[in-house]
Amino acid sequence: MKRRQLLGTLALSCSALLGVFANASVQAQTNWPERPIKLLVGYAAGGPVDVTARVFAKYLGEQLKQNVVVENRGGASGMIAADATAKATPDGYTLNFIASPSMTIAPVVQRSKLFDPRKDFTLIGPVVNYANILLIGPQIKANSVKELIDYAKANPDKVAFGSAGVGASNHLSAELLRQSADVQMLHVPYKGNSPAMMDVVSGKITFMFDIVGTGKVFVDNGQARGLAVTSKTRNPSMPNVPTMIEAGIADYEVIGWFALVGPKGMPDNVTEKLISGLNEVRKNPDFRKAVEEAGYTVEMADKTQLLDRINNELILWQNVVTKGNIQNN
Repeated sequence: MKRRQLLGTLALSCSALLGVFANASVQAQTNWPERPIKLLVGYAAGGPVDVTARVFAKYLGEQLKQNVVVENRGGASGMIAADATAKATPDGYTLNFIASPSMTIAPVVQRSKLFDPRKDFTLIGPVVNYANILLIGPQIKANSVKELIDYAKANPDKVAFGSAGVGASNHLSAELLRQSADVQMLHVPYKGNSPAMMDVVSGKITFMFDIVGTGKVFVDNGQARGLAVTSKTRNPSMPNVPTMIEAGIADYEVIGWFALVGPKGMPDNVTEKLISGLNEVRKNPDFRKAVEEAGYTVEMADKTQLLDRINNELILWQNVVTKGNIQNN
């Protein structure tokens, strides 16, 4: 009898403790965020992803009334930070300002099984879109994409394009152009965009793709010419530059994006607070002005539309990588 009474007392005590812990967990979620939020960035400080993330973190912190601290974890085209995010505790205190190549290009090129971009994250939503621009050196006698392609067909050993490395987004943008035009072009990978751009300017290589925000500088100061942008519509910061579709490359549209994601399994109310905060940041005129001046466009799509983009882009880049026999070892 005494033993049964003792067991009953222990059961009641355990039940009470579980109730306390459950209530504490609910209370913690309700009061979220109670401490600074870590925003991982998978690229080095000072680059376009990092700079945009820091602008975003300021405005998101204002909405959440809590500090949002950027932490750089560069490497493997953003996959190191993405993997760390996927494996983080899903409490909303570790998030990722992720760039589309980390979700839709690097996993395909590197054939990585670190994470599944479609299943291992809580998607909050996209933040901004960006287009690339095809940049050609001033000494190259081609004033349009058609002229560049015609030159490549006539001189199959003389056209080379640069990139930030095998499997980089600007590598695959150029490879998509090469496959679409069915021409021979040599890929020259560099350790970053800057050295590749210097060789475009000097004439050592023929062309490269770069983000509009950074490529615009070289066009404005006359060091390079912009032949086309990769978006379906012209970029507001470079209205005189045609799109690839206008330039004669049918169905060519490549839009990169930065998005806010967290680990899979975050509490619904935390996710909803982040979605609400994200929406307010994207509507903020000061934020919009800051990113638009840098060549980006604010993207108001929701998490479902973001998942659709991930699925579609994984198919696109898998086809390009397979056809081009591209792999980064």
